[in-house]
Amino acid sequence: MSASIETTRPLPKAAFGATARLARPLASELPRGLPQILAEAGGLLLIPGLKEISREPGLLVQLSRLFGPEVEDYRHLLTGRHVVHETQPEIFLVTNTVPGARPPPAQPDPPLTVDGGLPVQYPHRTGWHTDQSYRRPPPDISLFYAVMPVDRSRGQTLFASGILAYEALPTRLKARVDTLQGLHAQPGTGRGRKDALAGKTPRPFAPHERSQPQPVVRTHPVTGQRALYLCEYGQMDWFDGPFVGMQPGPHGDGAALLDELMSHYTRPEFVYVHEWTEGDLLVWDNRCLIHSATWYDADRERRLMWRTTVRGNPGAIYAGERRSWIPQETATA
Repeated sequence: MSASIETTRPLPKAAFGATARLARPLASELPRGLPQILAEAGGLLLIPGLKEISREPGLLVQLSRLFGPEVEDYRHLLTGRHVVHETQPEIFLVTNTVPGARPPPAQPDPPLTVDGGLPVQYPHRTGWHTDQSYRRPPPDISLFYAVMPVDRSRGQTLFASGILAYEALPTRLKARVDTLQGLHAQPGTGRGRKDALAGKTPRPFAPHERSQPQPVVRTHPVTGQRALYLCEYGQMDWFDGPFVGMQPGPHGDGAALLDELMSHYTRPEFVYVHEWTEGDLLVWDNRCLIHSATWYDADRERRLMWRTTVRGNPGAIYAGERRSWIPQETATA
């Protein structure tokens, strides 16, 4: 490993992940050993002290390119331009500082566990997902940078390890899910669990919006490790799914299985809670982790985070597929 990277494993109070401290500024040397560290750390990497990115946002894009051949250009993803960085279109703004941006999630009910801790386990904590799982092929890596975080006691990001969760599954559940497919839905298409419970009729799909089947257990294309791969409320299809070939809907046997799996997946021993400091960069692997955001007071606090998304190595099962989310007329133009 490069002498310019000091690594500590695992992350504090977690059973996975690593902290990487860089000896040199990014502007003088890109740390090319980071992808290997990420893989060895189970898919989660904290790099603190990178305030230089705030001054030179292009450094985040350069760093992102270490993790794969393609960094998303958000101008081409039907994303509102108000949440795309003005000079670096590969950077998506996660913020409450621009009009029309997505608000933070609501607090859990109750807001604390019985022992006064931060809730992490589903269903007390909701919002668990992996980025863009409703697309085939789905993305590989996300990078999330703290330009202006809120107080560390709020606005945390939670991560759960699909590798550890899969390894700890009872034998009966492993046998049940090893060949199962989940049906992942694009948010905004009206196919979430709340829509189904409310008896709503989902709007017709445009072809590039169709829900996409994904393996519930993915084999990582780099490490060969097997990991759970599924989401919950808003990013599974609760009309035709959540699982292919099982009873659909929010009251069927598919729903019961998803609830059981998500409760297991997000057990505290599989979870890392990140409390943000200005200049922190988190790199995570969507192929083997899920994450969830926590509440902050958007009426009193200002928060600005930058995200990039890296594609290029989803695994052999996606080989040769055209991108499901791109309208056919665009793809053939």
